[in-house]
Amino acid sequence: MRYLRMLTNSLIGGLLAATYVSILVLQLNPELSVEPRAVAPLFLTLVGTYGVHLAVTYYALIVVRQLVGEEVLSPGWLSLRLLVWLSVGSAGAAATLMWMNLRGFAVTLEPGAGRRMAAGAAAVSLCALLFLVIALVHYSFGRRGSRVSATLFGLTAIASVALPLVARGPARAASVHYVPVPYEGRAVIDSVALEVPPAPRVLLIMLDGASLDVIAPAAAEGHLPNFGRILDGGAVMHLASLRPTQPAPVWTTVATGKWPSKNGVRSAALYRVAPDAAPLSLLPDLCFAHALVRFGFLSEEWYSSGALRARPLWNILSSLDMAVGIVGWPLTHPTQPVRGYIVSDRFSRFSEPFEAADEIGIYPAEVMPAVRTAASAPAAPPAAGAMTAMAEPPLQSAIDSALQADLAFERISTLLIEGRGVQFSAVRYQSLDAAGHYLLRYARPSAFGDVSENERRLYGGVLERHYGQIDQIIGRTLARLSPRDLLLVASGFGMEPLTPGKRLLERTVGNARLSGTHEGAPDGFLLAYGAGIAAGRLPRASVVDVAPTILYFLGLPVGRDMDGYARTDLFSRAFTADRPIAFIPTYDR
Repeated sequence: MRYLRMLTNSLIGGLLAATYVSILVLQLNPELSVEPRAVAPLFLTLVGTYGVHLAVTYYALIVVRQLVGEEVLSPGWLSLRLLVWLSVGSAGAAATLMWMNLRGFAVTLEPGAGRRMAAGAAAVSLCALLFLVIALVHYSFGRRGSRVSATLFGLTAIASVALPLVARGPARAASVHYVPVPYEGRAVIDSVALEVPPAPRVLLIMLDGASLDVIAPAAAEGHLPNFGRILDGGAVMHLASLRPTQPAPVWTTVATGKWPSKNGVRSAALYRVAPDAAPLSLLPDLCFAHALVRFGFLSEEWYSSGALRARPLWNILSSLDMAVGIVGWPLTHPTQPVRGYIVSDRFSRFSEPFEAADEIGIYPAEVMPAVRTAASAPAAPPAAGAMTAMAEPPLQSAIDSALQADLAFERISTLLIEGRGVQFSAVRYQSLDAAGHYLLRYARPSAFGDVSENERRLYGGVLERHYGQIDQIIGRTLARLSPRDLLLVASGFGMEPLTPGKRLLERTVGNARLSGTHEGAPDGFLLAYGAGIAAGRLPRASVVDVAPTILYFLGLPVGRDMDGYARTDLFSRAFTADRPIAFIPTYDR
């Protein structure tokens, strides 16, 4: 019977811990209502996942304590002695998670949400300390103070839940800063028509998951000659990324020059407990929250272009009569009218038949035949022939499919850009991210320590060969540069080895082949080559600096409401001498 009583205490401890996780989710999503009917599905889901797992963990710890301890443990159905120590652990862990999520998502949270979250985290921290004091006092005085201790415990437990909810407050509607408008010629901003000077071209190559830790040594050995050409003759800087480190929020930040708190895109997708439930826009970090998506407890709903609350580069430049060409940029689906063309990142039909849904991913409609021609061209051979020796054909197929998508996007961009007077073009390539997640351990075996000689021989150069395919794309782009053009190669986030704990978890309940991650927001990079560039390695920048820098190069003012800075140190003194930074209040309207 005593083991059954241990179980009831464990269940209560798990319930309290799941309540703290629910509060954390509400803090990160201030637009959610706290009305019981609205929050009940989310709370029940978290109780059924976090609560159950933590209750099992608590029960195991109590049983181990029973087996190894000298004193026989015979708790009551509601044992203050057990519950107070379980609450110390739960509240302490919850407070730590709140502070760490607050720090990690500082630029992602809605204005004011960080301050309210800090107040809630401070309240839970104080309650964790009070739980500890109660536990120590109850341990010292035993049953003589049990009634007082029980009262204080109950009040502290209530306060640990109520205070952060009060600090969080009622639901707050997200502010709307920008509504997409069709291209209708030159915009008049702040009642002053901008005189746009004739501008050279900017060609932006966007890479998911590319890392200088892989590129620099391979280029030094001559294996990536085009990367090497830029590293030797161009400007190089690391780019600080952001959390959550996912393509949608990172590349939207690049496009707008504004943090997610302003541009409205805070994660890869919206998440729902049920089809009719209110969506979550941000999941907690550092507590395996995305496992809820992996195992089907939450469904994903991808963001569309209508989610943007700040004007992206392609809209800014189109409104100033500059032609743009965008291929594969996140949140361009459905496409909005621009001066030029857009092929959305959701366009994924690289062979016949094309589906009607692809038509809203391409603008204007008259480029569809050219897109069909380029996308349906014969596939190139795989970049990494050694992959055929790997045990999982689906893994090889997935990586090779990502590469074929990249090559199709290059063909589309090359075909569409010709003769259209495009002054800003951007193409995003995703295959390095797909390959890096599974092949990083073979490319950097010293970081893992369990890579055999046979594995090094078979797969050690596979990731580098994937980089080689991107290197060839860069070479073909360099060949098209004119003396007045600027080439930017940007990686929005890097790739780093999984921690030992994450490796163990993936091998137990996930994907044992996974070895690379970008959950920790590893730096990306920006390589600049061409007109006016001052060669050399420069101080670290941020993903939010890319848009202002492009505007500066094109001779356009930077929006004062942008969070980034124009990195003029990329350019030579001769270039910047007669080109001061100009500003405009905002490009949004």
